[in-house]
Amino acid sequence: MKAQNEQRAGLLYGFGAYGMWGLVPLFWPLLMPAGAVEILAHRMTWSLAVVGLALLAVRRWGWIRELLRQPRKLGLTALAASVISVNWGLYIWSVNNGHVVESSLGYFINPLVSIAMGVLVLAERLRRAQWVAVGITFVAVLVLAIGYGRPPWISLVLACSFATYGLIKKKLNMGGLESLAAETAMLFLPALGYLLWLGAQGQSSFTSQGVGHALLLAATGLVTAIPLVFFGAAAIRVPLSTLGLLQYMAPVFQFGLGVLYFHEAMPPERWAGFSLVWAALALLTWDALRTARRSRARLVAAPVVAPAPAREPA
Repeated sequence: MKAQNEQRAGLLYGFGAYGMWGLVPLFWPLLMPAGAVEILAHRMTWSLAVVGLALLAVRRWGWIRELLRQPRKLGLTALAASVISVNWGLYIWSVNNGHVVESSLGYFINPLVSIAMGVLVLAERLRRAQWVAVGITFVAVLVLAIGYGRPPWISLVLACSFATYGLIKKKLNMGGLESLAAETAMLFLPALGYLLWLGAQGQSSFTSQGVGHALLLAATGLVTAIPLVFFGAAAIRVPLSTLGLLQYMAPVFQFGLGVLYFHEAMPPERWAGFSLVWAALALLTWDALRTARRSRARLVAAPVVAPAPAREPA
């Protein structure tokens, strides 16, 4: 019963995390007239404040000393911070400039880009279905490039930057709260410096658009941290395969908002490209579930080898 309750709680946390990530396109337009770079700087600054309070609550500080003693890990953390800042900044810009559908495509193809990186960077071997899924995605990008009249660069940069971020995080092997704290700490001074410079130039919307606008900019820290906390709670309670399926919630919500709420154009060639991507993801999901089921069946069928009796000393 306790295990069932834990799994149910994990599913609720997962739905909460991916639901919030899927609905976040509704939040960024509320921060206008702030530009994407100013919003990004506030997100970095206030995220550190929120994560710092969370670390105070749980009293986890030992990892800081350990991180500072490992230059390689410190360098990877700086690289992760740089990559995620590109991802965050471009995503905010794309939402506030009418590219919600194209940004959602980036997170649809992200799992497939991660697979391709596994082959190119980690020399992983793909199953046949995975090769087919990657091939279908390549065709989809070509179709979308023809439809847009250009490569879908927003989608590609978002997918590649987030896949690179995931690869770095895999090598870092740090907890979600700790890694976010380290990354935002590295970004804090440049972000704060930029905000102070904007204020000195009289171009800061934080001080010129009223208290409500300032509070919304400060809330970027909560918008960043709360889904990550929910995700961390889900990750320890539900199987990885279930979490992998839940990740499609966010781009589905984003796509729906782009089409139904923001009324972005979806000509036939764009529908064709998205349909190919969804077909590739369906194939990938089917292959992952089939592989997991076969692995479980092999474990169940494996004979239990009894330990050999210990010999008495001569």
